[in-house]
Amino acid sequence: MLNFLFQLPPGTRNPGDNTPIDFSNPIEVLVYIILPILIVVFYMLWRKKKKKEKE
Repeated sequence: MLNFLFQLPPGTRNPGDNTPIDFSNPIEVLVYIILPILIVVFYMLWRKKKKKEKE
């Protein structure tokens, strides 16, 4: 009975179908490393600026 509950519906992607990140591909490096870092840095700068405006 439990095996029946944990089956994925047909036509959906399995987590095992994903491939690892290829660091030799510049697009993947940009999307998975550089953009998240830039988002965090800009968020921190925006938050710092917003705190200064309140004072």
